Amino acid sequence: MQLQGQVAVVTGAGSGIGRAIALAFAREGASVGIADIAADGAQKVAAEIEAAGGTALAVTMDVTDEAMVNAGVDRIAERFGRLDAMVANAGIQIVHPIEEFPYEEFRRVVDIHLGGSFLLTKAAVRHMYPKKRGALIYMGSVHSHEASALKSAYVAAKHGILGLARTMAKEGGKHGVRSNVICPGFVRTPLVEKQIPEQARDLGISEEEVVKNVMLGRTVDGEFTTLEDVAALAVFLAGFRSAALTGQSITASHGWYMG
Repeated sequence: MQLQGQVAVVTGAGSGIGRAIALAFAREGASVGIADIAADGAQKVAAEIEAAGGTALAVTMDVTDEAMVNAGVDRIAERFGRLDAMVANAGIQIVHPIEEFPYEEFRRVVDIHLGGSFLLTKAAVRHMYPKKRGALIYMGSVHSHEASALKSAYVAAKHGILGLARTMAKEGGKHGVRSNVICPGFVRTPLVEKQIPEQARDLGISEEEVVKNVMLGRTVDGEFTTLEDVAALAVFLAGFRSAALTGQSITASHGWYMG
C-alpha cells in the first residue's frame, strides 16, 4: 500500500476524476478528505470509502472561498493529525468563441481552476512546511500545453496552473514539498460529456465528429484516457519518495499531446 498512513485532501472529489483519485488513495492506505461544493456528493464518496474499510472525511468546500478552503483543510488536518498530499482537482468547463464569451463566465472558469488551486496550496503548505514533507498535485490538462478553439478560459487557467506548480516546486523545495501537474487527455466524465453537444453546436459539426475528430482524432489509438489512468498517476506522484520529480507535468493522453 503505497500511501499507508498518509493523509490527503482532494477537491472536486464528489464525482469524476476527483472521486477516482480519492478511491485510489484510500485503497493505497491514505486517509482522505473528500472536498466538494456538492455536500451530498462528498458524503457519498466518503461513505463509499468507509464501507470498503478505508478512512475518509467529507468536507463541503467552494474552492473560490478562501475562508471555506482554509476551514476545510484545517479540519482534515486536525481530524487525521497531518496533511501529506493535496490534489487540486475542482473544475468546470464553459466553451464559447471569444467574441461571445461573457466575461463573468471567463472569470468563473479561471477562479475555480487557477484561483482554487492557489487557495488550496496556500492552505495546505501551512500544514506541510512544518513537517518538512508533502506532495502538491495539480490537475492540469493537455490544454496546459496546447490550445483548442472555444476554450479560452479553460486553456488560460490550465496554462496558469503549470506556472503555479513550477513556482511551488521552487518555493516548496527547501521545505521538502514536491509539486507536479497531471495533464490528462480527454476523459469521458460529465464535464466532457457536456462539451460534446456544445462543441457540435459551435463548430457546426455532429456530436460523433466532435468525439472522433476533435477529442480523439490526434490520439494514437482513438481511445479516451480513463479515470483509472489519472488516479494511478496521482497515487504515483503522492507516493514518490524524493524531490527528483518536482516541477513536472505528466501527460496521459494516448498521444494527443506529446512534449
